[in-house]
Amino acid sequence: MEATERSEYRSSRRSFLLKGAAAGAATMGAGRLLADPPRALASGGLTSGDAAILRFLAALETLETDLWQQYNELGGIQDSEVPGGSGNPDFTKALSVLDSDMAQYVHDNTDDEFTHFTFLNAYLSAHGMAPANLEKFRTLPSSTATGAQQIGRLTNLMRLTVDTSWWTRYRSDSLNPDFGDTLPQAIPDLATGEHPGIPRSNADLTPSDHLQAIANTAGFHFAFIEQGGTSLYPSLAQRVTSTEVLRILLSIGPTETMHFQTWQDKAGNAPPLTDSVTGLTFPDLNTDGQLLQTNLIMPEPTIFLDRKFPVCSIIRPTETDGAAMGALRALTANGLFKGQSAEFFAVMTDLAKAADATHHGA
Repeated sequence: MEATERSEYRSSRRSFLLKGAAAGAATMGAGRLLADPPRALASGGLTSGDAAILRFLAALETLETDLWQQYNELGGIQDSEVPGGSGNPDFTKALSVLDSDMAQYVHDNTDDEFTHFTFLNAYLSAHGMAPANLEKFRTLPSSTATGAQQIGRLTNLMRLTVDTSWWTRYRSDSLNPDFGDTLPQAIPDLATGEHPGIPRSNADLTPSDHLQAIANTAGFHFAFIEQGGTSLYPSLAQRVTSTEVLRILLSIGPTETMHFQTWQDKAGNAPPLTDSVTGLTFPDLNTDGQLLQTNLIMPEPTIFLDRKFPVCSIIRPTETDGAAMGALRALTANGLFKGQSAEFFAVMTDLAKAADATHHGA
């Protein structure tokens, strides 16, 4: 790596995002995702399998950062820690119905995701491995609502199909997707159709029930995203070889769980309503028993490893086979990548397959 590039990696995580990644994109040829592997900056090496897992996670964290930055621009706190955007008072107020501290929580989740992908990429580079670089795919449009930056995006928050089975999964004491079990949707309407998680334009700021439905959608989407990371890190941790890489996954993964715990608590405060514009309905979740009860935010004990064992409170699922591809399929079904190129999907599929092909000692 050139001296100037090394200085970028050693500068703030914001500088890496705004300078280093852009520079990497500028030097990529057609069809290239990854920058050429830089000279190792630290002693020791990584197995190719460990590098594949870290690179896939870095790519997902990059995508996650992109979506959280969009949420922060419109509904979070804008400052030097999380740059970009100027805020949208109407959307921020609608989010505050779920919790008065939502703007701070959105900001802090965004900040955390910046640190995850910049650390993972820097660690790969320090060991002479190619980092994940998705900058060439930053082509999707921004919201035109007041407060949003007009820049290219990696993810699409304006056509979401939100799987809310995570809600019932964590409240069930007898079902676990590791055993092939399926759980019902908490918000059936969100699991069908396409719904904005942010105002697409200022036209979405009225009427008030329409804007609140968008804020409610965002609240459930926040938890959907973070429960995915909550499960993925322990799933992939079972495949790594290096003790230090295991330490990385076991250190980052629990922060995703802390995010998820926060967001599922706030999602439970989404007011019941029917959007007068789209017909999207958010039911009263406290009228239909334990599977929907809003204050059951601790994981209910459930079956684990074998049905012969007593139930145990766990993260689920944690089955490792196909975990990376499963995560990619879930995000794709979520609508996050609507409008992305065939090349984007090919690149992400290759990264996921490489991570899934890794096993301990490879």
